[in-house]
Amino acid sequence: MSIPAVVEKVLKESVHPSLTIRAGRALGGGCINHAMKIETSHGDFFVKYNAHAASDLFLREAECLEELSKSGTSLVVPRVVAATAVQDGTPAVLITEYLAPPHSTADYDERLGRGLAELHRFTAESFGFHHHNYCGSTPQDNTWNKDWAGFFGEQRIWKLVKRIAGKGDYRSGEIKTFETLVERLPRLIGHKPIPSLIHGDLWSGNYMPSARGPAIIDPASWYADRECEFSIMNMFGGFSSKVFQAYNEAYPLPPEWKQRNDLYMLYHYLNHYYLFGGGYGGQALAIAKKYC
Repeated sequence: MSIPAVVEKVLKESVHPSLTIRAGRALGGGCINHAMKIETSHGDFFVKYNAHAASDLFLREAECLEELSKSGTSLVVPRVVAATAVQDGTPAVLITEYLAPPHSTADYDERLGRGLAELHRFTAESFGFHHHNYCGSTPQDNTWNKDWAGFFGEQRIWKLVKRIAGKGDYRSGEIKTFETLVERLPRLIGHKPIPSLIHGDLWSGNYMPSARGPAIIDPASWYADRECEFSIMNMFGGFSSKVFQAYNEAYPLPPEWKQRNDLYMLYHYLNHYYLFGGGYGGQALAIAKKYC
C-alpha cells in the first residue's frame, strides 16, 4: 500500500538514515487516525498519522505513553520512537515499537488486573497532568488541582457540558441539571482519593494482548481518582471478572466504589455525545438525573 513520504522521512530521522521500508499494511480499530504496520530494514514499527487532527495530538499521546512507562507497571507500554505535529498540511506522525501478537493469553486477564493496580500506585501531589491532552480528539484541561471534586466537576464535566451546549445539543433545563450535579459533587463523591496515574481511555479496543504480555495503547492519561479507570472499562464491557478480581487482590478498591462508577462514567458519555452524537446524550442526562 502507499506509505506517506512523511512517514519514511520521520522513520529515517528517528531510527537510522539507512533505513529502508520493505512493506506496509493498514491496521484497523481506530476511528480518528490512519494506522499501519511498517516493516523495515531496522525492524517493524507501528505508525499513526493524521493531517486533520489537533496539531499536537500525537505529541501529547507520546507524553502519556512515556508517563505510563515511568510508573513501573508490568503492563506493556509501547516504546515511543518518534512523535511529530501537523505542520503546513503535513500529517502528524506517531511511531512506536510494533507489538507482535502472543501465542497464548492464558493468564492475561489476571496480569492486566495486577498491572493496572501497579499503575495506579504511581501517584502525584495533585490531580491533572503535566500538559493538557486529549481523550479521543477532545481537549482535556489538566491544570493541576488539589481538590478532586472541583477538578472532576469543573475541568471534566462542566467543560464538556459547555462544549456540547455551544453546539446547541442540550436545552437550558438540561444544562441546569448538569450544573446542579457539579455543585453536589463533593457530597456525591464522598471520599478523598489519592491522585493516581490512569490510562484514561481504557475500553477494550485500547487493550491488546502482545507477545510480551498485556499491553495498553492510545492513552489519555492524567492523575485522577483511580476509580475513574473502571468507568469506561464498565461502560463498554469486554473485560472479564478475573481482571477486577486480580486488581482487588493487589490493590483493594473501597467497598462503595461501584456507587461512584456511573458518576465517573458520565464524563465518557458526555465525551462520546460531543464526538459522535446519538443516544449518548440521553444516557449522560439520565446519569446526571440519577445523582440529582
